[in-house]
Amino acid sequence: MKTSLFNTALIGSMPRGKEILMARRKLSAGLIDNASYEKLIDEKTKEVVRLQEDLDVDIITSGEIDRDNYVSFISEKLGGVSQMSMAEMLDYVDDKREFENILNTLDVPASSIKNAICTGKLEYKGDIVASELQKLKSFTNRPVKITMPGPYLVTRSMWLANVSSNYYDSKEDLGEDVIEIFKKEITKLQEIGVDVIQFDEPVLTEIVFTEGRPRTFMCASLSQRKDPTEELEFATHLIKSVMEGIDKDKSIASMHVCRGNWSKDESILLTGAYTPLIDLFANINADLLSLEFSTPRAGEIKSLLADERLRNKIILGLGVLNPRFDEKEDVDVIYNRAKEALAFIDKENLWLNPDCGFATFSNRPVNEYENIRAKVGAMIKARDRLRAEYE
Repeated sequence: MKTSLFNTALIGSMPRGKEILMARRKLSAGLIDNASYEKLIDEKTKEVVRLQEDLDVDIITSGEIDRDNYVSFISEKLGGVSQMSMAEMLDYVDDKREFENILNTLDVPASSIKNAICTGKLEYKGDIVASELQKLKSFTNRPVKITMPGPYLVTRSMWLANVSSNYYDSKEDLGEDVIEIFKKEITKLQEIGVDVIQFDEPVLTEIVFTEGRPRTFMCASLSQRKDPTEELEFATHLIKSVMEGIDKDKSIASMHVCRGNWSKDESILLTGAYTPLIDLFANINADLLSLEFSTPRAGEIKSLLADERLRNKIILGLGVLNPRFDEKEDVDVIYNRAKEALAFIDKENLWLNPDCGFATFSNRPVNEYENIRAKVGAMIKARDRLRAEYE
């Protein structure tokens, strides 16, 4: 991929809209055929692509239009995985009180949030996001990014001990199969041709910012070890093993990390600088880290880039848009945030992106297209201002 200064890209998810949600329900009920559903997905994906092209976004994403949420959709792609609602999972949880505490923090009904659970030996069926990538490439001539839930997120969220232990001795054993499946998918993605492969690992921040006590909606909270150091070592192993499966001559290997993106109420989302994750960042062999930074909850940029193992060793995808806020960010604020990062890294190593996706759940997006267009437009104006100054 030919890179430019201050490349821009979205993180991943975009609002699906009522038409797609209704179509998904009709498809499940057998009221429409798969061809009709796929035609609608194509139309809506094209609209997301056109939106990005009209705004002059550098690297195009699909919008994840066909996914139920950022991780549960893998239940439709892998053998040995079933979809359960958070409410259904309660029957299999040992610590029901703690689980109910998690459910009480939700902004959406527990019955409406689905999770992919390991209910058998995992089986790769030849496609997790490969068909989505093929579709995306047919809709644009620009560089493209494909997004996947990361191997740590997938392993941790799929492990429901009272169910999954019937098929795997431990979460670690499950993780080894996840690694092998991801490597097969990466090979397929690179055969198709992809400029950036992004793995989403939002739950990493939960390891270090909750003192061992789960606070989020993710059932991934249930399988966390009590020792954060041990858990980070496990996460590093999974992520690094998958990153090593990427041919860096063909694609940029990226990881995205945030602090939760399911509520507009910032007070219930996690807070803390990236400092406890620096060792992991330095050891996973990523080319690009796309990180949340528009919110004060993410800490100071210097707390990350002061480390010699990261400064100019990776590209920073600087989060400059808060997807949960309706208001458009000020171009000057975005520009100045980028300048702050440039005090620590070279201009060639800075990209711009939102903090996170604009949807997360298919039935509960955190924003809407009118606002998204304005917010992304402000990011592009800031990019153009930076390019005029530095190119």
